[in-house]
Amino acid sequence: MEINIKGNSSFVLEETVKYETTAKAVGSGLMEVFATPAMIALMEKTSMMAVSEQIPEGFNTVGTRVEVDHIKATPLGMKVRCEATLKTQDGRKLEFEVVAQDESGLIGKGLHTRFIINEERFMQKIAQ
Repeated sequence: MEINIKGNSSFVLEETVKYETTAKAVGSGLMEVFATPAMIALMEKTSMMAVSEQIPEGFNTVGTRVEVDHIKATPLGMKVRCEATLKTQDGRKLEFEVVAQDESGLIGKGLHTRFIINEERFMQKIAQ
């Protein structure tokens, strides 16, 4: 089944930095600032949401590659805004541009790759 996603599909998510999303809490560092793994998770979720309404029932997307720079630290309590925009589709492969900003400017940017998968076949392969 061929699934065509509308070019330049995008989505924006915002979240406030909580202790649970700090480097200290997730174990990626010792500081109480927005963790790189939390930023990447936000970028992946935003990318997934950018195309989720265009994916037919029984299909989904999975992240396979992240290439980002975490440019600046964000303290507890500050809002982070992430935007993901679909840049290319090659069959099942989707490539997104991702940008994260806090209330004072750019904190991260890069590329994220996702693949469209058939959920049932995907889970069958995992079970083998």
